[in-house]
Amino acid sequence: MSRPQMHDPEAKQAMLARLARIEGQVRAVRRMVDTDKECEEIAQQLSAARKALDRAFYEMVACLIKAGGAERRVEREASAGHVAELLARYA
Repeated sequence: MSRPQMHDPEAKQAMLARLARIEGQVRAVRRMVDTDKECEEIAQQLSAARKALDRAFYEMVACLIKAGGAERRVEREASAGHVAELLARYA
């Protein structure tokens, strides 16, 4: 049994771009701490970074769901997209 991977080049590039933005957010938070910004400002930025990381996680969960067997693939992909949407909206 093979392990699911991101084979769609567009999805992979989108994930890499998302992770680069998250990396930038974390670096910005470090600068904020280093320059003694207000705790509330830092907390707000940490929250944004956490939400971005959560969304990346949900994309990976959707990848796992989509990677199931070949039978009923179209139905499963539509369902996986819906699940990913719900997770991103409500988590």
